Amino acid sequence: MSSIATPIAPYQSAWHRLFVVVSALLLAAAFFVSPAHAAKDVIYTGFFSDLAVSGYDPVAYFTDGKPVEGSAAFETTHEGATWRFASKANLDAFVANPEAYAPQYGGYCAWAVSQGYTASADPENWSVVDGKLYLNFDDSVQATWETDIPGFIKKADANWPAVLK
Repeated sequence: MSSIATPIAPYQSAWHRLFVVVSALLLAAAFFVSPAHAAKDVIYTGFFSDLAVSGYDPVAYFTDGKPVEGSAAFETTHEGATWRFASKANLDAFVANPEAYAPQYGGYCAWAVSQGYTASADPENWSVVDGKLYLNFDDSVQATWETDIPGFIKKADANWPAVLK
């Protein structure tokens, strides 16, 4: 028994390929290209997450003096992001006064904001200065930040929140 294949005309094949390529490009543009006028979120949460501070407990920086991962058992929503905490006491403290514990500049890298742009922040690169939490991108940026913290804070304060636009 033989099978007979129906040949596809060359123009149909080319049009089909063109359709597939154009469709793929349009789909990619819809998902990966943000419009020039789109503002960044006030709270940095990462591309595929809604967790502020990468899920770390912002209160723990003040109470424990170190980064501590939060738990889904103790979370709240604030400014469109999900915030996690290591304990009910920390959750309650944050809910009572989020401005006292939330990182400055929405949790974006403080040094980057001082330079006029935004960058993600690593919760392991942090400092508390005058009762405020600042996060930085990585160890290298943290070292640069530490060379002139008051100067970088002054610049970042002047740039925030305009850098979100």
